[in-house]
Amino acid sequence: MNFKRPLLAPLFAAFFIAACALYTGASAQNLQNNGLGAGSASVIAPAKGPVVTTEQVRAELLAWAPEGVEAGKPVWVGLQLAHQPEWHTYWKNSGDSGLPTLLQWQLPGGITAGEIAWPAPKKIPVGTLANYGYENTVLLPVPLTVPQGFAGAQLDIGLKASWLVCRKECIPQEGDFTLRIPVKSSTATSGAAFQAAFDAAPRPLPPGASQVEVSGKTLKVTLGGLPAALQGKTLAFFPETGSVIEPAGAWQQAWQPGPQGALWTAQLPLSAQRTESPALMPLVVSFHDAAYRIEAPVKGSWPPVAAVAALPPALEAALKANAAAGATPLQTRTSTTTPVGLLAALLGALLGGMVLNLMPCVFPVLAIKVVGFVQVKDQATRVRTGLAYSAGVVLSFLALGALFLGLRAAGEQLGWGFQLQSPAVVAGLAVLFTLLGLNLAGLFEFGSILPGRVANLQAKNPTVNAFLSGVLVTAIASPCTAPFMGASLGYALGLPAAQALAVFAAIGLGMALPYLAASAIPAVARALPRPGAWMLTFKQLMAFPMFATVAWLVWVLGQQSGIDGAGALLALLVLMALTLWAFTLRGTSRTAIATFSIALGALALWAIGPNVIKPLDAAPITAASGRWQAWEPGRVDQLTAQGQSVFVDFTAAWCVTCQYNKKTTLTNAEVLADMEAKKVALLRADWTRRDPAVTAALSQLGRSGVPVYVIYKPGRAPVVLSEVLSVADVRAELAKL
Repeated sequence: MNFKRPLLAPLFAAFFIAACALYTGASAQNLQNNGLGAGSASVIAPAKGPVVTTEQVRAELLAWAPEGVEAGKPVWVGLQLAHQPEWHTYWKNSGDSGLPTLLQWQLPGGITAGEIAWPAPKKIPVGTLANYGYENTVLLPVPLTVPQGFAGAQLDIGLKASWLVCRKECIPQEGDFTLRIPVKSSTATSGAAFQAAFDAAPRPLPPGASQVEVSGKTLKVTLGGLPAALQGKTLAFFPETGSVIEPAGAWQQAWQPGPQGALWTAQLPLSAQRTESPALMPLVVSFHDAAYRIEAPVKGSWPPVAAVAALPPALEAALKANAAAGATPLQTRTSTTTPVGLLAALLGALLGGMVLNLMPCVFPVLAIKVVGFVQVKDQATRVRTGLAYSAGVVLSFLALGALFLGLRAAGEQLGWGFQLQSPAVVAGLAVLFTLLGLNLAGLFEFGSILPGRVANLQAKNPTVNAFLSGVLVTAIASPCTAPFMGASLGYALGLPAAQALAVFAAIGLGMALPYLAASAIPAVARALPRPGAWMLTFKQLMAFPMFATVAWLVWVLGQQSGIDGAGALLALLVLMALTLWAFTLRGTSRTAIATFSIALGALALWAIGPNVIKPLDAAPITAASGRWQAWEPGRVDQLTAQGQSVFVDFTAAWCVTCQYNKKTTLTNAEVLADMEAKKVALLRADWTRRDPAVTAALSQLGRSGVPVYVIYKPGRAPVVLSEVLSVADVRAELAKL
């Protein structure tokens, strides 16, 4: 490698710019086509028509007016939700969790909308809970009442709908719909969908001998008048009134003879969180596609209701404790009194940027800069180089910050380091670090495989090279979160764009400051060793951090694309090294072997290349292991409600700081012993791949990236620890539990 021609900085910078452009283009296309980023935003851009599509649901506004729009004629509208496999939305009583779909209509004067004619739901188990809702495709029909004398050629219908779509994670979504139907002609193309919804709606039955009896902690249901075809069958049971029974609780049902026919009876556990004491209970029972609705009177006295919890119990207790203590809802170990202000955020960003130079993910690139700096002895050139490098760092952080803020404003649920959640970006970085390592090791020189005109560009433009080196350093450092940075980045998300970008610029300035100072202080240059034979040894030595970085990136890709993806990437890297070696040969052997290696590489890229960017299924990457359990939304509330303290590790495979903390502190025997003694539940929230639930949890903590470490104690505000953990700090916080 010729130290006067380090072309890898421009190549890396070009890759970084291309990767950001690719991510932006893909995200913009996704938002344009789907109205929502992948499993992310809670608000969808208003649609200009009847359809809004997300990655979980296709929602469409339908109408059915077979005899035109006229008083006394049937006119129905409805929202059809087509769910992706494993996703569901909710019935009017959502069960243990969830929210029913809400429809808000905008209609011409005089036209009114009725209630949703809810189709019968199904019971959807979710862990230890049970919900009532819909999978596959469901239409929620609503009747319209048209007044006498309604005039007009068209009926313009507007709808603002909101729904909660869940699998293991839940995503609130909403959309604005418009639809125009002719008044005088028939609108019947969706007749089959509406007829299927009408058939799925429960048929009303008179109460007859039906009743509900409250007996202690049990609800005894007796239903009479059910069709004979149901007798002897096992029925599904759905109360329209929420928070009355335990949907997931064990219950019994039986058929018994009655004076006027068979009676269906059931005994169900009352909910400990019951908030209603109805005198009349609308009930739905179903068997396969047949469903019936009965409004049964209630006998007996209801036990006292539970207090209405507008917030999860743990959060409500923490807020009450904060109010009593005069503290803020969120405490951090470094600041527990007042929220961070703009000046404090800028200072934290500046310090965090400086500390980034010490992060393991930045070491290899800085080593190259040190070697290159030895060659520059002219003071004016050093200063120009330092300024150009600093400009590259600061402008790159501004560009990355603008991209980050823009995508979040467009609806993407992103956090700091989002680019490494893409397998394609991880694979691209692995390729470029392999190139750099092979070059440093002496396998090839860029001058031997590139045209001489290209190879001489850097020699003629050292300032441009320094600028692009700053872009490269930003690309490598961007996934890392240093101390002081976490609170600043989280605070920046709530600021106006100009102030938020100032925080990003402060991070870049902090990162560039040490090199800028070294370039401006003559004593630093004098202290550097003179160029000599040691530089060749140092150059070859630096190849090994590059290869170590490649190994880490392949491991990260394995977390995202599985063992097949990691194996495919390794094979492609080997073929790339073969091709590079072939270009160092001379004569006919160069032509023959290079042609063969290129053909082999192209064949491998076609055959196994798709495995590299093919993501695994959406199952959590972090499985339960030992005392650590996988984090899930609501799990912290469940544990703290039981009186247990919780430690949550928000982490990612591509976060070097996360892995360092895991190996040095979170596996420390004394720390684990303290956690065992305090009976602290350990949860790990893995953010290696994009997970909107984890992103939302980070946002609630005022953070936008990992690592984040939080200790929850019942009745106390969450405590957020420093990004770089120490055994002493963690043990000190555990001692307070």
